[in-house]
Amino acid sequence: MNLPNQLTLARLLLSCVFVLCFSIDFPLRFTAAFLIFVVAAFTDWLDGFIARRHNLITDFGQLMDPLADKILTAAAFISLSAFHVIPPWAVVLIISREFLITGLRSLAASKGTVIPSDRLGKHKTSWQMATILYFLLLLAIREHNDPAWLPNAWNGGQTILIPITVILSVYSGIAYLAKNRSLLNTR
Repeated sequence: MNLPNQLTLARLLLSCVFVLCFSIDFPLRFTAAFLIFVVAAFTDWLDGFIARRHNLITDFGQLMDPLADKILTAAAFISLSAFHVIPPWAVVLIISREFLITGLRSLAASKGTVIPSDRLGKHKTSWQMATILYFLLLLAIREHNDPAWLPNAWNGGQTILIPITVILSVYSGIAYLAKNRSLLNTR
């Protein structure tokens, strides 16, 4: 197994450790979750960079890299929702899109086709990661002290980042379906 694929698998493991930070109450758990998420997000960038630069692109990587991204972001959105950081309606829309595209990729795979991530999907993932990092950072800051600007930063993120992330998620899902509608033919 090549290095990019190993990094993808490491991201899956880091997703589990991330969820543990939210599940177990310990000092500075949000700070730990933030740092773990940063490392996991970095592996997403790094595995793609290495795969493209050294021509190590594999079918496994094309399938598992986006899946590992979805698991990481879904784990983060669900964890943040459980702590009333991100509204459940937003999480349901975002994760529904992820399931829909994963199902589409499975259908494509059953027909011998691999649907790689496209530019819009990568853009959507970047906004999701930025939204998650923003709120994780605010939770981490709150663990260390309670600055007066935090409520404004919190509200700003909820009125700007969440709608942008939800809109991009839904739009990119619709675009993937439209682009690959031939796979949906039941004939």
